[in-house]
Amino acid sequence: MTVLVAVVTYNSERLIADLVEGLQAGLDGLDWHFTVADNDSRDGSVAAVRRLAPAATVVEMGRNAGYAAGINAAVAASPAHDAILVLNPDVRLGPGCIARLLEALKEPGTGVAVPNIVDGDGRLIYTQRREPSVLRTLGDAVLGARRAGRFPLLGEVVADERLYAAERFTDWAEGSTMLISAECWQRCGPWDESYFLYSEETDFSLRARDAGLGTRYVPDARAVHLEGDSRVSPGLWALLTLNKVRLFRRRHGRVRAGAFWAALLLRESSRAALGKRPSRAATRDLLSPARLRETPGPASVVRS
Repeated sequence: MTVLVAVVTYNSERLIADLVEGLQAGLDGLDWHFTVADNDSRDGSVAAVRRLAPAATVVEMGRNAGYAAGINAAVAASPAHDAILVLNPDVRLGPGCIARLLEALKEPGTGVAVPNIVDGDGRLIYTQRREPSVLRTLGDAVLGARRAGRFPLLGEVVADERLYAAERFTDWAEGSTMLISAECWQRCGPWDESYFLYSEETDFSLRARDAGLGTRYVPDARAVHLEGDSRVSPGLWALLTLNKVRLFRRRHGRVRAGAFWAALLLRESSRAALGKRPSRAATRDLLSPARLRETPGPASVVRS
């Protein structure tokens, strides 16, 4: 089987060398092709890829088109493949990771396979997610994500470590490392570019699940995620929050989305009152009809 490794870069030069080195270990013994879609980086990301991975396909987007658009462009520009590995540039694959995920894709009803992921200090990252709901958002607001996540009805984040010990289906998983079967991509792809950044992996996984192709968590496939800055950047956190509302509205309609918006507003405003800048930005944008209506773009990401 041939695996397409699809990576989106944006000022990622410092990550390229370790990324390329990690691909060798994670894909050892497999046929694979590396494609990078670059969202108009201002550093040497493109030059670094061409120097360190000369056989790679490089797609220069010419603008910051967003994460989903980059993934779609990488897939469209690549040779034939049997599976697509969507990979953040700050992920380091463990030995044999993707071979194990490929095995999991053969299990009935599986369209996406995701590994066990730890942070740079070796701590488990809670990557499994339940479908967003009003009650889960309220649980998060009142109890906090980790405490609420121990209870299936009250938390979107699966925060029970016992559920990371065995292979299982999850509604969706954070999108830094996802192996997608070619069949799943053909039936459910491409990714929805209107989200620009955040919720695109949620939307894809839930649509795949609706089509009978679930997301399978595989504990003995391992990777390290050095992690992004959505939790500390006000602009990114506000965008993440707005896209949750947009996704919920598209799946459930405006009436139920109103209740979901109110639950999110409660969560973010209560945290803003405690002085958290990302939640202040999210609260401001949740209260802006214009921000709720507009299509996300680069300006959404850089706002503070």
